[in-house]
Amino acid sequence: MGLQRFERRLERLVEGAFTKAFRSGLQPVEIGRRLVREMDARRTLGVRGTVVPNELVVAVSAADFEQWDGYHEALVRELQESAREHAREEGSHFVGPVTVELRADPGLKRGDLRVGARVVEGEGGFVAALVLPDDRRVVLTEEVAVIGRLPDCAVALSDAQVSRHHAEVRPGRDGHRIVDLGSTNGTIVNGVVVREHDLHDGDVIEIGATRIRYEES
Repeated sequence: MGLQRFERRLERLVEGAFTKAFRSGLQPVEIGRRLVREMDARRTLGVRGTVVPNELVVAVSAADFEQWDGYHEALVRELQESAREHAREEGSHFVGPVTVELRADPGLKRGDLRVGARVVEGEGGFVAALVLPDDRRVVLTEEVAVIGRLPDCAVALSDAQVSRHHAEVRPGRDGHRIVDLGSTNGTIVNGVVVREHDLHDGDVIEIGATRIRYEES
């Protein structure tokens, strides 16, 4: 199931504006399949469960690399998100930020592909983020992250339903906890109103009209 979702996401890359870039040569799905195999082949058992590589390097021919000129950033972004989805589907996690690097290798021919994958621990050995509706990621640190209407909040929401300081995400030893700060309209996690809640990968936080996804990666 995880691989199928992975492939469906990458297939969307060749629609619309991406059609020209991927008309010939390597296709995103081919890259995705290799990334998945490398992630799964190099997974290890950690304290919190199965750990998979978070630093991924994709080497392709100079011809393929040049053909994607102007689309590198979008391709990297989709590959990173697809890697996160695959890990989530498989019940695996990362110990650092997910990065994908595309590079040209003059020793490779068009259509050739080489993938490297490593587990690289992030600061503190644990990385999580709040993903906003526009796909912006607010990386959580060892500091408390406040969500609210005021501009000094880590996540500032322009919404009359949101209190000035609505809720905060607090770091803990093994993850994060969201705490409602006595807001007027409450904080919802996965459809349930909460005062406090230990967050897990994939949880959806609703504050006012905004849905925020919590990701451990």
